[in-house]
Amino acid sequence: MSNSIMRKIAKFIVEKHIIIMLLFVVLVIYSALSISKVRVNEDITALLPPKTATRRGLTVMENEFTAFASANVMVSNITCEKAAELAENLREIENVATVSFDDSSEHYASSSALFTVAFSAESEDERAIDALEQIKDSLSDYEVSVSTTVGQDYVKQLAGEITQVLILALIVIAAVLLFTSKSYFEVIILFIVFAVAAVLNMGTNYWLREISSITNSIAIILQLALAIDYAIIFCHRFQDEYDRQRNVKSALTDSLAYSIIEISSSSLTTISGLVALMLMQFRLGYDLGLVLTKGIICSMLTVFLLMPGLIMLFHKALLKTRHKNLVPNITGWGRLLSKKVPVFLIIFAFLLPAAIVFSAKCEYTFSDSETDRITLSEQDRIKAHIYNTFDETNMIAVLVPVGDYTKEKALISEVNGFPGIRSALGLASIEIEEGRVLTDPYTARAASELLGVDIETAKLLYALYGYEHDSFQPILGDSDAFAVPLIDMLEFLFEAKDRGMITLDDDKEQMIESMRGTLDDALVQLRGEHYSRIVFNAAVPVEGEESVALIENIESSARKLYSENGKTELSEDAIIVIGDITSAKDLEDSFRMDNNRVSFLTIAFVFIVMLFTFRSLGAAVLLILVIQSSIWLNFSFPYITGTNLFFVTYLIVSAIQMGATIDYAIVLYNRFQLRKQDYAPKQAMAIAVNESFSTILTSGTIMTAAGFIIALRTTDLYISSIGLTLGRGALISVILVLTVLPQVLLVGNKLIEKTMIDFKKLLGGGADEQEKLDETK
Repeated sequence: MSNSIMRKIAKFIVEKHIIIMLLFVVLVIYSALSISKVRVNEDITALLPPKTATRRGLTVMENEFTAFASANVMVSNITCEKAAELAENLREIENVATVSFDDSSEHYASSSALFTVAFSAESEDERAIDALEQIKDSLSDYEVSVSTTVGQDYVKQLAGEITQVLILALIVIAAVLLFTSKSYFEVIILFIVFAVAAVLNMGTNYWLREISSITNSIAIILQLALAIDYAIIFCHRFQDEYDRQRNVKSALTDSLAYSIIEISSSSLTTISGLVALMLMQFRLGYDLGLVLTKGIICSMLTVFLLMPGLIMLFHKALLKTRHKNLVPNITGWGRLLSKKVPVFLIIFAFLLPAAIVFSAKCEYTFSDSETDRITLSEQDRIKAHIYNTFDETNMIAVLVPVGDYTKEKALISEVNGFPGIRSALGLASIEIEEGRVLTDPYTARAASELLGVDIETAKLLYALYGYEHDSFQPILGDSDAFAVPLIDMLEFLFEAKDRGMITLDDDKEQMIESMRGTLDDALVQLRGEHYSRIVFNAAVPVEGEESVALIENIESSARKLYSENGKTELSEDAIIVIGDITSAKDLEDSFRMDNNRVSFLTIAFVFIVMLFTFRSLGAAVLLILVIQSSIWLNFSFPYITGTNLFFVTYLIVSAIQMGATIDYAIVLYNRFQLRKQDYAPKQAMAIAVNESFSTILTSGTIMTAAGFIIALRTTDLYISSIGLTLGRGALISVILVLTVLPQVLLVGNKLIEKTMIDFKKLLGGGADEQEKLDETK
């Protein structure tokens, strides 16, 4: 696209600025109204690849089972006898289904009692919330710690934290912009532009099916940090053009024509990193990458289309509030960097091998419980307090074909013998009387004794069952020998009563209805249309060889049992084992593929963009080397400090750090190349460092501050980890660009010039747009 065409586009935008501004008013209203309609998913496992066992199992459970709420309630400084009394009291609370407590070390240790409470309602249900409040009231005289998701509105809590983050970030950004601005009023214009771009991006998330709570929370902050440069570039360019032309429209037209190309080129490296992120198997990368890419586009369009109209509207205030440059002149620092001995480059050469080795030793985690937290929420503190006294356990759900109670009982019996298994819950494990479980076969006589009904009524019930199920033994044969799984007979009893086939006295009816409620609660949690669910409680860590081996052994036993030692072929989905352990393993498997893919594609995309932008192979390699080194240094810190890192943090931050902070290096390189036309390389570098300092300081400070504020003010594990690592990475990139890069470019100056590529010749002609733009600078 020729410069003349770009100027025509810019002139059209400036002349039609009123119409464009009115259009933006409509778009902002539409987007603002759409924000509340955006679907936010707080379940990170929903982002797992669809073919993983965890995702397949979760889909089955979502479709076939109901998950009732639970809570771990710890009472400190209490005797075991008193705790047993409290357990009985808790069982009497309405909508409390079960309370597990005994004198074992699993429930009583160090003068503290741990009650495992199961509710007969889901976490968001008012019945569960009311029951939890009654539990707290009944234990108000004791030292109590309650760990639960009941009544916890995670999205609302996170939104409140992010609001605080945004306010603090805007205060810091306002201070930075006031320091680096040319006019006080430009800060107001910049915030208007960003606010509009942010609303457009958040509102258009409605077009997507849904977004993750992580993306929903941090996208606005990252959009601000990544894209506010665009408005700064255009605003400063306009003021420079106005000083030269003294005509608002003409200055706007020329500055916009130049800025469209400059900003679009600058955004390509950032978008390259985000596109690489979108190719992750773990869909958080796609989710965040897509929303941020859309945010970059919204920001550019707002700068190109809306900002000219705002400048036309407020140009008098913009020009009247101009002030002297507050950014210090650091030409002296540039001269120091240009001295004969490249001190920082030598230090860099020693640090780089260590950074590569240490970053490779960074310990990655794949679950909440195994990851070191930066900021703890109240629930995090409560969990830590409970697990300092009692062993942390993990739930393992096994989905097996529905209907074969004998195999379910055999599986439960076998798995209960595995190391680490503490308890099991399934239809075939619910004890009805000593030595008998809910799925065991009962004769009419055994059932009559258990249910407290007379033998004649029980035999009649069994005869009706036989008739309904085409079995004539209880009618024509020996009815005493006819046995039916108790669960089936209970269900038939409820159905027969509803149909008026049998009648019971008031006492028996009340008892039967109570049993019906208990059984219904068990069925919706443990038996679905195609699967039965068995839940094991295991005292093993979420990650590690021991835990993976346990999962494999459980699945192997289930498959062996249900295939009758290989006689029957089972599909992949016939037996599914899921839990935090399988989730961590699936995430680790996807990380192995995503890690290499994202790293390679990020560097490849950025390299291609820079190669075509600079037309020098050497320049592209040197700039990428410096920024990649900042990434290695960034991810050396967890190893040096002895902490671990959630794997998603590495994938997201490495892509964003490369795609975004490479712009700092590009700004310095462009200034260096421009000044080399008039000065010797060392003098040109000294001037280039000073001229690029303001832009690098603004961008780097905003990214760094945004990251650290996110880390320190949010309790979400993933968001705080991303914030800390991104803030630290941006700071390292700024330091390297202002210390190492100038010396790298001076040492590699001849390499840069010798590896220049003439794409004009390679492509057989064409306009050299960059040279034309350089002439306008």
